[in-house]
Amino acid sequence: MSESISITPVGSRISKWGEGPIFWNDHLLYVDIEGHALIRLDPETGGEEVWEMGERIGTVVPRQSGGFICAGDSGIYSFDPNTGAKKNLADPEADKCPDNRFNDGKCDPMGRFWAGTISTVKKTGEANLYMLDIHRNLSLKVNGVTNSNGICWSKKADKMYYIDTPTKEIWCYSFENESGAIADKQVVINSEELGLEGSPDGMTIDASGMLWVAMCHGGAVLCINPSNGSLLQKIDFPCVETTSCAFGGDKLERLFVTTGIHKSIEEENAGSVFVVDGLGAVGTKAFSFAG
Repeated sequence: MSESISITPVGSRISKWGEGPIFWNDHLLYVDIEGHALIRLDPETGGEEVWEMGERIGTVVPRQSGGFICAGDSGIYSFDPNTGAKKNLADPEADKCPDNRFNDGKCDPMGRFWAGTISTVKKTGEANLYMLDIHRNLSLKVNGVTNSNGICWSKKADKMYYIDTPTKEIWCYSFENESGAIADKQVVINSEELGLEGSPDGMTIDASGMLWVAMCHGGAVLCINPSNGSLLQKIDFPCVETTSCAFGGDKLERLFVTTGIHKSIEEENAGSVFVVDGLGAVGTKAFSFAG
Protein backbone atom coordinates (compact mmCIF):
# COMPACT_ATOMS: atom_id res chain seq x y z
CA MET A 1 0.00 0.00 0.00
CA SER A 2 1.26 3.46 -0.87
CA GLU A 3 2.54 5.54 2.06
CA SER A 4 0.28 8.37 0.91
CA ILE A 5 -2.84 6.30 1.63
CA SER A 6 -4.43 6.49 5.08
CA ILE A 7 -7.12 4.20 6.50
CA THR A 8 -9.08 5.60 9.44
CA PRO A 9 -12.21 4.48 11.32
CA VAL A 10 -14.95 7.10 11.21
CA GLY A 11 -17.96 7.39 13.49
CA SER A 12 -18.48 5.48 16.73
CA ARG A 13 -20.90 2.73 15.72
CA ILE A 14 -19.75 -0.87 15.70
CA SER A 15 -22.07 -2.79 13.37
CA LYS A 16 -22.63 -6.52 13.51
CA TRP A 17 -22.57 -6.52 9.70
CA GLY A 18 -22.18 -3.10 8.08
CA GLU A 19 -23.18 -2.96 4.40
CA GLY A 20 -24.59 -0.96 1.50
CA PRO A 21 -22.83 2.44 1.83
CA ILE A 22 -24.01 5.29 -0.36
CA PHE A 23 -22.89 8.94 -0.12
CA TRP A 24 -25.79 11.38 -0.34
CA ASN A 25 -26.17 15.04 0.71
CA ASP A 26 -22.79 15.13 2.47
CA HIS A 27 -23.64 12.07 4.58
CA LEU A 28 -22.93 8.37 4.32
CA LEU A 29 -25.99 6.14 4.43
CA TYR A 30 -25.40 2.49 5.27
CA VAL A 31 -27.03 -0.45 7.01
CA ASP A 32 -26.23 -2.89 9.78
CA ILE A 33 -27.89 -6.01 8.42
CA GLU A 34 -27.75 -8.16 11.53
CA GLY A 35 -28.16 -5.14 13.80
CA HIS A 36 -31.46 -4.30 12.03
CA ALA A 37 -30.45 -0.66 11.66
CA LEU A 38 -30.19 2.14 9.10
CA ILE A 39 -27.44 4.66 9.83
CA ARG A 40 -26.74 8.16 8.51
CA LEU A 41 -23.16 9.22 9.26
CA ASP A 42 -21.70 12.70 9.04
CA PRO A 43 -18.05 12.00 8.13
CA GLU A 44 -16.92 15.49 9.15
CA THR A 45 -18.21 15.32 12.73
CA GLY A 46 -18.57 11.58 13.25
CA GLY A 47 -22.18 12.18 14.26
CA GLU A 48 -24.66 9.39 13.58
CA GLU A 49 -28.42 9.05 13.28
CA VAL A 50 -29.70 5.51 13.72
CA TRP A 51 -33.12 4.09 12.86
CA GLU A 52 -34.09 0.68 14.22
CA MET A 53 -35.82 -1.19 11.40
CA GLY A 54 -37.17 -4.21 13.26
CA GLU A 55 -35.78 -6.63 10.68
CA ARG A 56 -32.63 -7.42 8.73
CA ILE A 57 -32.09 -4.61 6.23
CA GLY A 58 -29.87 -5.36 3.25
CA THR A 59 -29.60 -2.00 1.52
CA VAL A 60 -30.85 1.60 1.37
CA VAL A 61 -31.09 4.25 -1.34
CA PRO A 62 -32.41 7.83 -1.14
CA ARG A 63 -35.72 8.67 -2.76
CA GLN A 64 -36.09 11.79 -4.92
CA SER A 65 -39.41 12.64 -3.28
CA GLY A 66 -37.88 12.28 0.19
CA GLY A 67 -37.12 9.47 2.57
CA PHE A 68 -35.57 6.19 1.55
CA ILE A 69 -36.17 2.95 -0.29
CA CYS A 70 -34.98 -0.08 1.68
CA ALA A 71 -34.90 -3.82 1.12
CA GLY A 72 -34.64 -6.61 3.66
CA ASP A 73 -36.58 -9.40 5.31
CA SER A 74 -39.99 -8.00 4.38
CA GLY A 75 -39.14 -7.21 0.77
CA ILE A 76 -38.74 -3.74 -0.77
CA TYR A 77 -40.35 -0.85 1.10
CA SER A 78 -40.29 2.91 1.47
CA PHE A 79 -39.22 4.39 4.79
CA ASP A 80 -39.97 7.84 6.19
CA PRO A 81 -37.20 8.73 8.67
CA ASN A 82 -39.32 11.49 10.18
CA THR A 83 -42.25 9.30 11.16
CA GLY A 84 -40.78 5.80 11.05
CA ALA A 85 -43.50 4.76 8.61
CA LYS A 86 -42.76 1.82 6.30
CA LYS A 87 -44.78 0.98 3.19
CA ASN A 88 -44.24 -2.30 1.38
CA LEU A 89 -43.69 -1.97 -2.38
CA ALA A 90 -42.82 -5.55 -3.35
CA ASP A 91 -42.04 -8.88 -1.70
CA PRO A 92 -41.49 -11.45 -4.45
CA GLU A 93 -39.94 -14.11 -2.22
CA ALA A 94 -42.23 -13.97 0.79
CA ASP A 95 -42.80 -17.72 0.40
CA LYS A 96 -39.07 -18.33 0.99
CA CYS A 97 -38.83 -16.35 4.24
CA PRO A 98 -36.87 -16.68 6.51
CA ASP A 99 -34.40 -18.62 4.32
CA ASN A 100 -34.29 -15.79 1.76
CA ARG A 101 -34.10 -12.03 2.26
CA PHE A 102 -33.14 -9.02 0.18
CA ASN A 103 -29.45 -8.13 0.21
CA ASP A 104 -27.47 -5.51 -1.72
CA GLY A 105 -28.95 -3.06 -4.22
CA LYS A 106 -28.57 0.35 -5.86
CA CYS A 107 -30.36 2.68 -8.27
CA ASP A 108 -29.37 2.88 -11.92
CA PRO A 109 -28.86 6.19 -13.79
CA MET A 110 -32.58 6.37 -14.65
CA GLY A 111 -33.59 6.07 -11.00
CA ARG A 112 -34.80 2.46 -11.06
CA PHE A 113 -34.00 0.37 -7.98
CA TRP A 114 -32.11 -2.89 -8.49
CA ALA A 115 -31.93 -5.26 -5.52
CA GLY A 116 -31.22 -8.94 -5.17
CA THR A 117 -31.88 -11.66 -2.66
CA ILE A 118 -29.65 -14.06 -0.76
CA SER A 119 -30.23 -17.64 0.33
CA THR A 120 -29.22 -17.39 3.98
CA VAL A 121 -29.07 -21.19 4.10
CA LYS A 122 -26.68 -21.11 1.10
CA LYS A 123 -28.98 -23.05 -1.21
CA THR A 124 -27.37 -22.65 -4.63
CA GLY A 125 -29.50 -20.91 -7.26
CA GLU A 126 -32.36 -20.00 -4.90
CA ALA A 127 -31.92 -16.22 -5.11
CA ASN A 128 -32.57 -13.59 -7.79
CA LEU A 129 -31.92 -10.02 -8.91
CA TYR A 130 -34.93 -7.74 -9.40
CA MET A 131 -35.58 -4.25 -10.78
CA LEU A 132 -38.25 -1.92 -9.38
CA ASP A 133 -39.06 0.72 -11.98
CA ILE A 134 -40.25 4.26 -11.30
CA HIS A 135 -43.88 3.12 -11.59
CA ARG A 136 -43.23 0.49 -8.89
CA ASN A 137 -43.42 -2.41 -11.32
CA LEU A 138 -41.10 -5.23 -10.31
CA SER A 139 -39.32 -7.40 -12.87
CA LEU A 140 -36.96 -10.35 -12.55
CA LYS A 141 -33.60 -9.52 -14.17
CA VAL A 142 -31.19 -12.33 -13.20
CA ASN A 143 -32.40 -15.62 -11.81
CA GLY A 144 -30.68 -18.57 -10.20
CA VAL A 145 -28.09 -16.74 -8.10
CA THR A 146 -27.22 -17.55 -4.49
CA ASN A 147 -25.98 -14.34 -2.86
CA SER A 148 -26.87 -11.26 -4.92
CA ASN A 149 -24.37 -8.56 -4.10
CA GLY A 150 -22.46 -5.60 -5.58
CA ILE A 151 -23.95 -3.73 -8.52
CA CYS A 152 -22.91 -0.58 -10.43
CA TRP A 153 -23.06 1.02 -13.87
CA SER A 154 -20.49 2.51 -16.24
CA LYS A 155 -20.32 6.28 -16.71
CA LYS A 156 -21.92 5.98 -20.17
CA ALA A 157 -24.64 3.75 -18.70
CA ASP A 158 -23.95 1.13 -21.35
CA LYS A 159 -22.60 -1.54 -18.97
CA MET A 160 -23.82 -3.03 -15.70
CA TYR A 161 -21.45 -4.84 -13.34
CA TYR A 162 -22.84 -7.41 -10.92
CA ILE A 163 -21.66 -9.96 -8.34
CA ASP A 164 -23.10 -13.28 -7.17
CA THR A 165 -20.65 -13.76 -4.31
CA PRO A 166 -20.24 -17.58 -4.16
CA THR A 167 -19.19 -17.69 -7.84
CA LYS A 168 -16.10 -15.59 -6.93
CA GLU A 169 -16.78 -13.72 -10.18
CA ILE A 170 -17.59 -10.18 -11.30
CA TRP A 171 -19.94 -10.10 -14.27
CA CYS A 172 -20.49 -7.46 -16.93
CA TYR A 173 -23.72 -7.07 -18.89
CA SER A 174 -24.48 -4.78 -21.78
CA PHE A 175 -27.03 -2.28 -20.47
CA GLU A 176 -29.77 -0.31 -22.21
CA ASN A 177 -30.34 2.77 -20.10
CA GLU A 178 -33.78 3.69 -21.43
CA SER A 179 -35.39 0.33 -20.72
CA GLY A 180 -33.08 -1.27 -18.16
CA ALA A 181 -32.58 -4.28 -20.43
CA ILE A 182 -29.43 -6.35 -19.87
CA ALA A 183 -27.75 -8.92 -22.14
CA ASP A 184 -24.47 -10.60 -23.12
CA LYS A 185 -23.07 -11.58 -19.72
CA GLN A 186 -19.26 -11.66 -19.60
CA VAL A 187 -16.94 -12.61 -16.74
CA VAL A 188 -14.64 -9.73 -15.77
CA ILE A 189 -12.57 -11.68 -13.23
CA ASN A 190 -12.63 -14.80 -11.12
CA SER A 191 -10.95 -13.89 -7.83
CA GLU A 192 -10.18 -17.52 -7.02
CA GLU A 193 -8.30 -17.97 -10.27
CA LEU A 194 -6.27 -14.87 -9.39
CA GLY A 195 -5.36 -16.43 -6.03
CA LEU A 196 -7.10 -13.69 -4.03
CA GLU A 197 -8.41 -14.34 -0.52
CA GLY A 198 -12.08 -13.89 0.22
CA SER A 199 -15.05 -13.41 -2.09
CA PRO A 200 -16.28 -10.35 -4.06
CA ASP A 201 -19.00 -8.55 -2.10
CA GLY A 202 -20.04 -4.90 -2.41
CA MET A 203 -18.71 -2.80 -5.27
CA THR A 204 -18.52 0.70 -6.69
CA ILE A 205 -17.04 2.34 -9.78
CA ASP A 206 -14.84 5.41 -10.20
CA ALA A 207 -14.93 8.17 -12.81
CA SER A 208 -12.32 6.43 -14.95
CA GLY A 209 -14.38 3.25 -15.08
CA MET A 210 -12.33 1.19 -12.63
CA LEU A 211 -14.16 -1.14 -10.22
CA TRP A 212 -13.53 -1.06 -6.46
CA VAL A 213 -14.56 -4.34 -4.85
CA ALA A 214 -14.73 -5.26 -1.16
CA MET A 215 -13.54 -8.81 -0.48
CA CYS A 216 -15.65 -10.46 2.20
CA HIS A 217 -13.51 -12.76 4.38
CA GLY A 218 -10.49 -11.26 2.61
CA GLY A 219 -9.83 -8.05 4.55
CA ALA A 220 -9.22 -6.02 1.41
CA VAL A 221 -10.62 -3.76 -1.28
CA LEU A 222 -9.46 -4.39 -4.84
CA CYS A 223 -9.26 -1.99 -7.77
CA ILE A 224 -9.99 -3.87 -10.99
CA ASN A 225 -9.76 -2.72 -14.60
CA PRO A 226 -12.91 -4.30 -16.09
CA SER A 227 -11.71 -3.93 -19.66
CA ASN A 228 -8.98 -6.54 -19.20
CA GLY A 229 -9.57 -7.98 -15.71
CA SER A 230 -6.25 -6.74 -14.35
CA LEU A 231 -5.71 -6.07 -10.65
CA LEU A 232 -4.53 -2.48 -10.30
CA GLN A 233 -4.43 -2.11 -6.53
CA LYS A 234 -5.11 -4.03 -3.32
CA ILE A 235 -5.82 -2.15 -0.09
CA ASP A 236 -5.50 -4.24 3.08
CA PHE A 237 -7.66 -3.54 6.13
CA PRO A 238 -7.18 -4.40 9.81
CA CYS A 239 -10.26 -6.64 9.88
CA VAL A 240 -11.17 -9.57 7.67
CA GLU A 241 -14.84 -8.82 6.91
CA THR A 242 -14.68 -5.96 4.41
CA THR A 243 -18.21 -5.86 2.98
CA SER A 244 -18.75 -2.90 0.64
CA CYS A 245 -17.41 0.48 -0.43
CA ALA A 246 -18.54 3.84 -1.82
CA PHE A 247 -16.84 7.07 -2.83
CA GLY A 248 -17.79 10.21 -0.94
CA GLY A 249 -16.50 13.57 0.26
CA ASP A 250 -16.73 16.98 -1.37
CA LYS A 251 -15.00 15.80 -4.54
CA LEU A 252 -15.94 12.10 -4.23
CA GLU A 253 -12.26 11.46 -3.53
CA ARG A 254 -12.67 9.51 -0.28
CA LEU A 255 -13.47 5.79 -0.23
CA PHE A 256 -15.77 4.66 2.59
CA VAL A 257 -15.62 0.96 3.46
CA THR A 258 -18.10 -0.93 5.65
CA THR A 259 -17.08 -3.96 7.68
CA GLY A 260 -18.61 -6.72 9.78
CA ILE A 261 -17.65 -8.74 12.82
CA HIS A 262 -16.18 -12.19 12.16
CA LYS A 263 -17.90 -15.10 13.88
CA SER A 264 -14.80 -16.25 15.76
CA ILE A 265 -11.93 -13.77 15.24
CA GLU A 266 -11.69 -10.81 17.62
CA GLU A 267 -10.37 -7.73 15.83
CA GLU A 268 -10.04 -4.12 16.86
CA ASN A 269 -12.38 -1.84 14.88
CA ALA A 270 -14.21 -4.73 13.18
CA GLY A 271 -17.71 -3.48 12.40
CA SER A 272 -16.50 0.09 11.91
CA VAL A 273 -16.77 2.25 8.83
CA PHE A 274 -13.31 3.09 7.49
CA VAL A 275 -12.40 5.98 5.23
CA VAL A 276 -9.50 5.70 2.80
CA ASP A 277 -7.80 8.95 1.84
CA GLY A 278 -5.03 9.63 -0.66
CA LEU A 279 -6.08 7.14 -3.33
CA GLY A 280 -5.96 9.63 -6.18
CA ALA A 281 -9.20 8.17 -7.56
CA VAL A 282 -12.50 10.03 -7.86
CA GLY A 283 -15.87 8.34 -7.67
CA THR A 284 -19.12 8.84 -9.55
CA LYS A 285 -22.30 10.30 -8.11
CA ALA A 286 -24.89 8.04 -6.57
CA PHE A 287 -28.42 7.81 -7.97
CA SER A 288 -31.72 8.10 -6.10
CA PHE A 289 -35.02 6.33 -6.67
CA ALA A 290 -37.13 8.35 -9.09
CA GLY A 291 -40.46 6.66 -8.34
